[in-house]
Amino acid sequence: MAVYEQSYKPYTGRLTPEWSRFLIIPRHAYRAVFNSKLFIAFFAICFLPLLVEAILIYLRHNFGALAAMSINVRELIPVDGFFFETFVNIQMGFAFLMALLIGPPLVSRDLRNNALPLYLCRPFSRTEYVMGKMSVLLILLSLITWIPQLVLFLFQSYLEGLAWFKANVSIAFAIVIASLVWILLLALLSQTISALVKWRVVASGALVGLFLIPSVFGAFINEVFSTRIGNLVSLGALIRNVTAGLFGTFDRLTEIRRVRDFDGTILREIVLYEPPLWSSWAMLFLLCAVCLALLSWKVKAYEVVR
Repeated sequence: MAVYEQSYKPYTGRLTPEWSRFLIIPRHAYRAVFNSKLFIAFFAICFLPLLVEAILIYLRHNFGALAAMSINVRELIPVDGFFFETFVNIQMGFAFLMALLIGPPLVSRDLRNNALPLYLCRPFSRTEYVMGKMSVLLILLSLITWIPQLVLFLFQSYLEGLAWFKANVSIAFAIVIASLVWILLLALLSQTISALVKWRVVASGALVGLFLIPSVFGAFINEVFSTRIGNLVSLGALIRNVTAGLFGTFDRLTEIRRVRDFDGTILREIVLYEPPLWSSWAMLFLLCAVCLALLSWKVKAYEVVR
C-alpha cells in the first residue's frame, strides 16, 4: 500500500507514568541475567548464610530441639547487634560478588554499541537512564541484604517479644542504612567504571583493583607509621567503620599493639584508634560525588571525537 493511502493516528493506549519509566531498563535486564543458570545457582547460594542465621535464631527459642541435640542455650551465639552485624557483613561480601558479575557491562555495552542516542531520543532523560541502570543492582542486591535481614530481625522480635523489639529497634535502622550505603556505593562504582571502560573484563578488573589496591596502600601506611589513618583510603575499611558505628560496635575496632623485646618482654603498648566516624562518612560521600560527576560527563546522547 502506498504511503499516501495510509492514515496515521496518534497512540491512544495507556501511557506509562513518568516516575516509573526508568524501571523498563531493569525489567529487560533481568531477563538476560536470569537466563544464566550459573547466576541462578550463585543467587541461591547467597541465601545460605541467611538460612544459617534463621536456624540460629530459631534454636534459641526452641528448647525441645536444643534438648534433642544436647545443646545448652548459653552455648549458642547471643542474638544482638554484633550478631546481625556479622551476617550483614557476610551478605555485603556476596553483594560485591554479584555487582562484579552483572555491574560492569550495564553501561559499557550501550556505549560500545552507540546505543545511548536510542535511549535519549525518546522521552527518557539522562537521570532516568542512570537510575534505570543502577536499579538493576539496587533491586537485586536489596533482595540478598537488607530485606531478608529485616525479615529475620522481625522474626527474632516475634520470638523474643515486644520488649526486645523496643530495646533493639536501632538494629533495624542499622541494617537498612548500612546495607543501602554499601549497595549505593557498589552501584555507583560499577556504573562509573562501566561508563569509563567499554570492555567487560577490563571493567571487572578495574572494580576489583579499586578495592584491592587502595586497601594494600592503606595497610602499608598503617604498618609503617603505626596508625590507622591509612584506612581512609581503603573502601573496605570505610564501610566496615560506618557499619560498626551504626551497630554500636565501633569501639571494638580499637587495637592494642604490644611492642616486645627479643626475649619477649613487653616494652610498651600502642593503642591504635580508627579514624573518626565523620571522616569515614565524608570519604564515602566524596567518592559518591565523584562517581556522579563522571557519570554526568560520560552519559551523553553523542560524543565529539577530534
